[in-house]
Amino acid sequence: MALIDVIQHPSERSDEMVFRVPQQGAGAFKFGSQLIVREGQAAVFFRDGKALDTFGPGRHTLNTNNLPLLTGIMGIAFGGATPFTAEVYFVSLHEFSDLRWGTAQPVVFRDTDFGMVRLRAFGGYSIRIGDPQLFVQQVVGSRGAYTTGLIEDYLRGVIVNEFNDMLGAVHTSLLDLPGQTIELAAAMRNALADDFQRIGLDLTSFQIVAITPPDDVQRHIDERTSKSVLGDSVTSRQTEAPNALSGDANTPALEAPQSGLELSAGFGLGQAVTTAARETLAEPARLERVGTIECPHCHAQAPADARFCPNCGRALQPQAG
Repeated sequence: MALIDVIQHPSERSDEMVFRVPQQGAGAFKFGSQLIVREGQAAVFFRDGKALDTFGPGRHTLNTNNLPLLTGIMGIAFGGATPFTAEVYFVSLHEFSDLRWGTAQPVVFRDTDFGMVRLRAFGGYSIRIGDPQLFVQQVVGSRGAYTTGLIEDYLRGVIVNEFNDMLGAVHTSLLDLPGQTIELAAAMRNALADDFQRIGLDLTSFQIVAITPPDDVQRHIDERTSKSVLGDSVTSRQTEAPNALSGDANTPALEAPQSGLELSAGFGLGQAVTTAARETLAEPARLERVGTIECPHCHAQAPADARFCPNCGRALQPQAG
């Protein structure tokens, strides 16, 4: 077993989380060896599966001061000249972004309008290694190198399980879910924090890109929307067309449209303008009516009808059973 006088890992892949020196077996080191740790790295010495110490960026000369546990194991009878066996794990501390999660199988959602519905969802998240020793002990083990691809399946399962529980606490219609993705994402990040920290990771960001129903449910929604629009159009023609075309003594009658297509287009445009104006005028009144409340956990201000705090992600009010 050759002695390693300079211990370093100068290059790393963008997805590389941990690199072990040596790649296999244990390395032979001695006091006085040079350990070089680059910015964005941490170096963890392990011997017999036990962490000896963690070193930050810089050049370190190994001695009994920075590896005191070895002193008790080896003794100092030979002045530190006797080689000792150990493994050094270089841990990347930069943020690993653009990781993806998604539901391989649809999750069940109790919809207030459509009943039990199966939904698919996907999004992204970012992580950082917060506790190098814990991450190596709990996840990496004796592997020579560890990348994000090796842990994504495990993290995806943790995320989907928490997402399933989260949807079970949301009692609303899937038609309203797109407007709640930011609140749900904040709540998910808060709920997942402990699960990630348990293996030495920090969840730095979490996003929900989309929540979609199955194709048959989507077709049902489209049909329901079409019937609603057609029904409003028929009612509008029945009530407004006779008055508009008949006129009175002081108001000349409108010129009759040349075709049924022109009539439908005219009423459709008028209805769209009326709806937009009504929504614009109603918005300030709605905001004044809703108001804000204080989060009991972080004391930030949140909309009074919000289910989760936009600041800390925790539930603002008890969910209905």
